[in-house]
This record gives sequence, structure tokens and C-alpha cells, in this order.
Amino acid sequence: MTGLALAAVPLVPAQGAGQGPCDIYAAGGTPCVAAHSTTRALYGAYNGALYQVRRSSDNTTRDVGVLSAGGVANAATQDSFCAGTTCLITVIYDQSGRGNHLTQAPPGYWPGPAPGGWDNLADATAAPVTVGGQKAYGVYISPGTGYRNNRTNGIATGDQPEGIYAVVDGTHYNQWCCFDYGNAQTDGQADRQGIMETVYFGANRQWGYGDGPGPWVMADLEWGLFSGVNAGYNRNPTINHRFVTAMVKGEPNHWAIRSGNAQSGGLSTVFDGPRPNGYHPMQKEGAILLGIGGDNSVSGAGTFFEGVLTAGYPSNATEEAVQANITAAAYTPGPAAPTGAVRAVGAGKCLDVNGATTTAGTQLQIWDCNGGSNQTWTRTSGGALTVYSGSNLRCADAYGQGTSNGTAVVIWTCNSQTNQQWRFNANGTITSVQSGLCLDVSGAGTANGTKVQLWTCTGAANQKWTLG
Repeated sequence: MTGLALAAVPLVPAQGAGQGPCDIYAAGGTPCVAAHSTTRALYGAYNGALYQVRRSSDNTTRDVGVLSAGGVANAATQDSFCAGTTCLITVIYDQSGRGNHLTQAPPGYWPGPAPGGWDNLADATAAPVTVGGQKAYGVYISPGTGYRNNRTNGIATGDQPEGIYAVVDGTHYNQWCCFDYGNAQTDGQADRQGIMETVYFGANRQWGYGDGPGPWVMADLEWGLFSGVNAGYNRNPTINHRFVTAMVKGEPNHWAIRSGNAQSGGLSTVFDGPRPNGYHPMQKEGAILLGIGGDNSVSGAGTFFEGVLTAGYPSNATEEAVQANITAAAYTPGPAAPTGAVRAVGAGKCLDVNGATTTAGTQLQIWDCNGGSNQTWTRTSGGALTVYSGSNLRCADAYGQGTSNGTAVVIWTCNSQTNQQWRFNANGTITSVQSGLCLDVSGAGTANGTKVQLWTCTGAANQKWTLG
């Protein structure tokens, strides 16, 4: 990991600009000290860069700004820059002016999957969304992906009060640790309790949990996820919204969890009360992270659109005004990804996961088409080919990042790496972005159970596929 030269991020006043969430927090006496979003400006006057992308074709970077001051991201900048190649999100700029930018997370107690133990960067096109009728992109966190800033300015430390919110995708989560956003320790080590205070979204039951199957909005306070004052179960409701507003705030021996539908309505107070036993006083260290746990736990999954950290404990009234601003932003799903059966032209059968298993490493095969969930594939904007959904989501994967003839094509936990990216070509072939090899029915077989692999492209019928 080499150092990134971060571009200046100006705050340019605009005549008649509306309010953003950070204007509302400031009016309430709890100003933003970090403000991150890849979808929109969080101040009515903000006219700078939201995030930076790097394309794989030549490793050059480009900042993505807003369409107008206080407005939505200029997604056309990214689309033009990344056309014909893949792009990663390298920087999520801090709009507060304090320079609390988020970049690739370094190793912690747990190493990430990238070279040197660093975490992966997010695929820039994997989370398309519409905000205010305009196209934008969120930050798609697959296991192994994470962002962090261990040297921040103005973030709460010790037992200082703060507020945190995040807007996330309510359908993208898993049961592992930890899809977090917020305040964390500066050394990546889980060496004591109370050194974190973050929003968590997911269905993890290892520490705290709530009613139903999840997901839940909880707080990661280190040495545990908490759904309330007690370790383990608290009456924290399962979330069923398409987009979720998730809030955690804390002050000396008092904290709260609040949540709501990011598309309409107000907030619900999930918990409001004293700190858990052993968490008073808090020992927050003031780093900021996204998508990972404080010790760099990298198994979580989720999609982040916007969020802030404040100085001071926001009032409920301030948070309700922020929620109204979020719902007015009009988050809606992006264009639907092409979904259906992937049909092997030569065999007349469908790409199939044997026995509808979700076990990572299971080699794909062909089988009589039956419309089952194990034969229903989605081609994402990020180039992945996915099967199943929610915590069971899996990606078609060139096993072991193999690049030689005969490499098995398997299902695996989605991680946005190039061995999980595929190009659908005009001649009917599907090629691996990493190796350039074709998705191939072994031995040109036509029987149920014939395995699928990578092979040098030949143009033969056993390498031709249709989606839908």
C-alpha cells in the first residue's frame, strides 16, 4: 500500500442552497466532524469531491463530485472514466473540512485479503442506486473489504459525547462480524472494551441480537455487539426496510440506538438507557472505519450510502430532522440487474449449484433447467455472477484465482476480486476478467452433473451461454 495524494476538497458556498444533514446537526449544536457519502452532498453548500475511483486499465484515478452544490453525485464522471474497465473506490472524502477521509484499511489483529494484509477496496459499480431521480453508486462491502482512518481530527475520544448515523441497504447483510461505521481504536487491536462506538447492521448473533431472524441495528462497542444494555438478547426489532437509517449515540453512562425507514417516516428508539456493565466510562480512541470491525474483522457484508459522526450528543428532535432530510433525498433501487437462468447452448441445460448447497467451493455443473434458486443467476453491474440472496449470497468464482485450463468454477463468498468478475461477450461466451479464459462445460458433455471449468476460448458450443 503506497500513500495516496488526496485532492483538495473545497467547500464552495452556493446561493440558495438547501440544507443537508450536517447543516441540521450544526443548528442543533452537534456539528459533523466527519461526513462521508458517495451518493450526495451532506451540506447544502458542499461543492467538492465525494469520492475517488481508480481504474484497472491504467491505475489512474478520478474524483467524483456533485452535479451542483448540495446535490447528488455526478455518476456520469465515474461511468465515463470507468467505461470498458473496472474501477475501485480508493478514497471516500470527508465533507466536514477536517480531512477525515477514508482509505484502504490496513492490517489489524485480523489481516485483510489484499497484499500485505490490507483490506480490499470496493468495486465502484457494484451498488447502483437512484437519489433524487439521479443515478449514483454506494459502497458495496463484501467480506474482505474495508476502509479506515487511524489519524483523525476532532473525533470523540474517551467518554466524550457523539452521534453517528449511516444509511445502508436493508437487503445486503450477513451474519458475520462486522459491517460497522463509526468510531474505533487506532491500532486495530481488540485489547480492551469500550474503545469503539459504531453503528452495526447485520444478523450476527454471537454477542448481541434481537427479535426474529435479523438483521438488526446494533452498536459495536468492542468485546461485543450490543442491542441494548444487556449482553446477548434485547428487544431489538428485525429490520425489513429496503433502505435503512441506522443511528447510535453516546454520552457518559448513557447511549441510544435509533432506526428508521430511509425512504419514509420517522425514527424508532430501539434502546435508550445506561451503558452496559463495564462500559462506563468509555475509552474511545477516535479512529473511523467502514465495513469492518475494530480489530479488522473482515467477514461482514453490507452497502453504505452516507453517514456522519458528530461532536456532542444529538437531540431526538435534531435526529428526526435529519431523518426527514434523508427521506426527502428519495433513495430508490438502481436499475434492476439482469436475472435468470444461464443456459448452456451446446447441452441445452442450465448452470446449476448441486443440491442447492451454499457451501463455498462447490463446483458448478449443468443440469436440466428447473427454475430453482440454485439456477437463478444475477449479473451485477460490477461484473459478478451471483446466486441466492441475503446472507446466502454467493458468487461464481475461479477457484483459487486459477488462470490455467481446467480451473474449477465454484461458488464462493462474494469478494469483488477479478476472479469473480465475468464478461458476457457478443459471441455468447462468458470470460473471466482475471484470466481471459472461457466458461466451459467440461469435455463438451451434455449429461446432468457435467462440471463447469475455465478453458482457452475455442468458440465451440460448449462455451456458448445465454442469460435469461
